[in-house]
This record gives sequence, C-alpha cells and structure tokens, in this order.
Amino acid sequence: MTYLIRTALAACLIGLTACAMPEEITNAAVPPSAEIMSWNDLFSREQPQTDIRIAYGEGDLQFSELWLPEGEGPHPTVLMIHGGCWQTDIAERDIMNWIAEDLRQRGIAVWNIEYRGVDREGGGYPGTYEDVLAAGDSLMANWDRYNLNVEPIVAIGHSAGGHLALWLAARQSAFTGQPLTGRHRLPIAAAISQGGLPDLEAGTRREGHACGTDAPRLMMGNHPELTSPQRMPAAMAPQILVNAERDRIAPPEYAEAYRNANLARDATNIGLVTVPGEGHVELVTPGTASWERQVELIEEALGLS
Repeated sequence: MTYLIRTALAACLIGLTACAMPEEITNAAVPPSAEIMSWNDLFSREQPQTDIRIAYGEGDLQFSELWLPEGEGPHPTVLMIHGGCWQTDIAERDIMNWIAEDLRQRGIAVWNIEYRGVDREGGGYPGTYEDVLAAGDSLMANWDRYNLNVEPIVAIGHSAGGHLALWLAARQSAFTGQPLTGRHRLPIAAAISQGGLPDLEAGTRREGHACGTDAPRLMMGNHPELTSPQRMPAAMAPQILVNAERDRIAPPEYAEAYRNANLARDATNIGLVTVPGEGHVELVTPGTASWERQVELIEEALGLS
C-alpha cells in the first residue's frame, strides 16, 4: 500500500526512538473526485457492541470498555481514546466501536476509554486528564485478569482523542509525584493520532473551527506545559500522525505544524502519514485506506508483522 520509505518508519517503530521519522503518502482507495464519508455513512452501519465494562471511577463516564478477542491469549493490546471536540455531547467512546471490533477480529484487544468532556462537571483541565490517567492505571491493574499483553501497548486516538493519545505518551516522561501523573508507567510502543488536534494553544485561536475555541481553552487551563504535547517533555515513544488529505476538521497542515514545532526542540520521533482522497470519518471506518494503513502501523508497533 505504501510507496515512501516504509522500511525506515518500521525501524523507528521497533525501538529507535531518536531516529528521524519519514513523511509518507499512501495510495488512495477512492479517486480524489469522490465524496468523502459523512458520520451518517458510518452510523448507518450496524454498530458492534462489547459486554465488558470496567469502571475506573465512580462517575457515569469513568469507565473503559474491553474488546476481547477469542482465545486464551495473551492478547496484544491497544488503548483507544475517542474524540468529539473534547465534548461529551458531541461524541462518546462508542464512536470507536467499529474499529474496536475490527481490531478484535484481528486478534488485538482494545481498551476503549470513556472520559468527562469539558461540558461535564469536572471535565477539562485537570479532570479529563485525570480520567485518561485513571483509565490507563485501570488497564495496568486488570491486564492479568483478562490475559492482556501490555508489554507493549499502542495508544491511539481520533481527533480530540488524538491530542489525548499524544498527551498520554508525553506524560510518561514526567516524574512520579508531578501534576497529572498516573500510578503506572504505560509501556507505550507508539502513539497514533488519527486526524488529531494536538496543539491546544493553536486551537484557542482557530475562530470558526468546528470545535470552537472554548473547548481547547478549557482543556489547556492556562497550563500548556502540562497539557499541550509540544510544550511538554518530549515523548519517548514514537508518535505517528495519520491524516486524511481532505479532512476538514484536522487537515494535514495541523500535523505538519506539530511536527515542525517538535523538530525545533530536537524531538525527531514523529512520523506523518497522509492518505489522499479521504476525510475525517474514514480514519475510524473499517475498510478504508486510512484505517487499513493504521492497522499496519498498529501491528508493526505491537511486533505482529
């Protein structure tokens, strides 16, 4: 599928975290003139479900859902974070059900987390981040119960969840006892941003953006050094920003600006993957070129290919 420097990208994924990550363009599954998918195109499909829910707090939104493959395991594991402009009223974790089920069918377990958005009591800074950390701690506390292989895991997030996946990977560099640190160090092999919105400071200036400027402002909470990944200690895990060429929510320029900001501080373990002809919804839709490329990246990072 890929025609630019896949070998070099794979080399970075398997542990050379300081290496320069290539820019990559994948072949388009649809001609550029075709219409991109809408959310209704995805929602019209039958939605898969899982019956395993693990609470990490007492709130209605403080839980994760586990998509457990058949067989005894141990099961390679992905920690998944949904988007929705950091707002619960826009999206919850079930927007990721289709790709979670796709990974489960491929033998990969998915720890799909819910969290409080900025439009819920306690959401934003610091509550949303505390939820993500607690969900990660819950994964590490339950891996043996479900025979999950968490050495390593992949963190992946869509849109606003892309920011949170990159943030979670960066937060692993913080010392225990600092603000917004979890009880466990997550062995993240790669953080994948699916059309992510990684730069909160830029988000507060994007008048007219679909997510508005209030949500990123509430997520930043006047602490960009704790909340915006390019202002935090650089993540040790490789970061892969997967974008669709025709994405109107998170165009590829956002990923390029994020990588350039990190290159300016010598953080070089960031790869860009751009898929022509597709949009924001294709990134979380099985059967698209965007998702098939992400599956390859996940399997590479987990050592399955």
